[in-house]
Amino acid sequence: MKRVLTTCPYCGTGCNFYLMVDDGDKIIGVVPSTENVVNKGQLCIKGWNSFQFVQHPDRLTHPLVRRNGAFERISWEEAIRAVVGKLKDIQAAHGNDAIAFFSSAKTTNEENYLMMKLARAVFKTNNIDHCARLCHSSTVTGLTGAFGSGAMTNSISCVEEADVIFVIGSNTTEQHPLIGSRVIKAKRNGAKLVVADNRTIRLARMADVHIRHKNGTDVVLLNAMMQVIIAEGLENRTFIEARTESYDKLKDTVLNPKYSPERASLVTGVPADQIRQAARMIAQAPKAMIIYSMGITQHSHGVDNVRSCAHLAMLTGQIGISGTGVNPLRGQNNVQGACDMGGIPDVYTGYQAVTDPDVRKKFEAAWHVDRLPGQVGETVTTAINGAHEGKIKALYIMGENPMISDPDTRHVREALQNLDLLVVQDIFMTPTAELAHIVLPGVTYAEKDGTFTSTERRVQRVRKAIEPLGESRPDWRILCDVAREAGYPHMAYQDPRQVMEEINALTPSYGGITYDRIEKLGLQWPCPGPDHPGTPILHRDRFTKGRGAFMATEYRPSMELPDADYPFVLTTGRVFTQYHTGTMTRRTQLLEREEPEAFVEIHPQSAKDLGIRNGEPVFVFTRRGEVQAKARVTDVVPPGVLFMPFHFEEGSANVLTNNVLDPLAKIPEFKVCAANVRKSG
Repeated sequence: MKRVLTTCPYCGTGCNFYLMVDDGDKIIGVVPSTENVVNKGQLCIKGWNSFQFVQHPDRLTHPLVRRNGAFERISWEEAIRAVVGKLKDIQAAHGNDAIAFFSSAKTTNEENYLMMKLARAVFKTNNIDHCARLCHSSTVTGLTGAFGSGAMTNSISCVEEADVIFVIGSNTTEQHPLIGSRVIKAKRNGAKLVVADNRTIRLARMADVHIRHKNGTDVVLLNAMMQVIIAEGLENRTFIEARTESYDKLKDTVLNPKYSPERASLVTGVPADQIRQAARMIAQAPKAMIIYSMGITQHSHGVDNVRSCAHLAMLTGQIGISGTGVNPLRGQNNVQGACDMGGIPDVYTGYQAVTDPDVRKKFEAAWHVDRLPGQVGETVTTAINGAHEGKIKALYIMGENPMISDPDTRHVREALQNLDLLVVQDIFMTPTAELAHIVLPGVTYAEKDGTFTSTERRVQRVRKAIEPLGESRPDWRILCDVAREAGYPHMAYQDPRQVMEEINALTPSYGGITYDRIEKLGLQWPCPGPDHPGTPILHRDRFTKGRGAFMATEYRPSMELPDADYPFVLTTGRVFTQYHTGTMTRRTQLLEREEPEAFVEIHPQSAKDLGIRNGEPVFVFTRRGEVQAKARVTDVVPPGVLFMPFHFEEGSANVLTNNVLDPLAKIPEFKVCAANVRKSG
């Protein structure tokens, strides 16, 4: 029996466990690591079952090409030659920016770095992005503007040191179970819990204050809470004067009568006294922590929501010490790392701007290229729109599944079918891969080496436990093969360790994060040098940008609200036993057994009015399409609200969601759209 220590491939918590491998090179189970500071010998149900999909018979094991409407097996040499030849033909005919690349929150840091390098150094485009655009691009934009860094400010261990925990837009026990367990433990040890979510999630049932505000009204709620804090003299004047700027602008905005608790109550549906209670509880706490997730970010005003969370923390001085901070929880195992590695269109590694000539010169010298592009590239969302319009001609996707994850699925399908070339590099034949011209078989986390970066900025090792199945190859090797075929000799690495050494040299925040140093426990960035201990808490004495910036934020309603034809608000999210687009969990027997099909939550009164019974099939429809799902009649949702998970291809919630974008972060509005429901037949 072989035990291989590695990092979980599911949510961004960053749990460690041992893969148990028998002498036939088969993974037969996992054992949680007791040494890891994050999970301390515990795992959630997905972690315990994180090995079954690895050797599933559905795995892609050979390169494929579409010919005459069907896939045919080809050699790796033929596949790589075809990919590069078609990309170069499109580049010659339509220009560098007719090509786009989607990196991946599921692959390693090293692989995201190489995908970014392939796009920029080899094909000379900044059209490189990944699914952080769909979950936390609002966080990167909003917190960078406020603090200078777009990441979780504190560590997971800080949760248990908070006196008050404010959870807004995060179903923590289902999305990040091990972090949710720490919130529960803190509550049981005496911490106060404020939960803002219009669904009665598990944490809401334990909360001292449960705020059921209407979807999309977060800015009104937070501005009203800040008005209470300022009006009652509860703000931290010492912190504000010493460490922030533009406070007067915030004050003028939130003290407007339209943000009074009474006026805010009319918009949010939250009683004015409850707004006051929550505000006082947070402001008067010795240590108060804000936790949020995609309930805050996935809006057409997601950046405004994030800024408002930052404002609340600065207003109360609840940042820079343990048990406090603004803590966005990343949804996937390496979404933080994919951003850190420059898998987004405006920055290189460590958030070094592509528009900065000095930064470009540094990367040009390191990568041995004459000139790198200086304009910001297309995002995931705008690249899909560009493909639909015919501006983007080729798309190379690594480990992403936009046919399930992106809004308005019909629009996505039309866009992908409009491409001259779609290359998909993945471990299974996903709905996106089914549309590809060329499919390249990558490997799972268990078949390669590398690193993931967790939601708390902790960089940890991923270790190879078994040999790749069939002819599948690690993504890093495939990307190097593509670069070599394209005539670029400077991506010839022997292993991922060499890639990380290049990352260390080019990325100040990762400068001291070497394989030798993270062999056991990992390190949290920024870690600029070999003797630096890492940074568990950001902004201790000063913000990354110097002074924290208040950016007065006005309320903007969601872009599509209920009307006579579509009287419900549809919102989407995740469930405990499934994960993202279901590619891995739906090939895991226990997880699929627990939640095997699409459903829609509907309030008992709404169901009664429509004659809908619990468990019967219904059609949910919006202006973009309709899907069938089972009705789940429950008071978890309030009247007038429908909730659907987005994991299920056969009842895909994203057929229904709205493709309208936040103007700054370009994130879609997954959390609010107008919908209706009717009985099947």
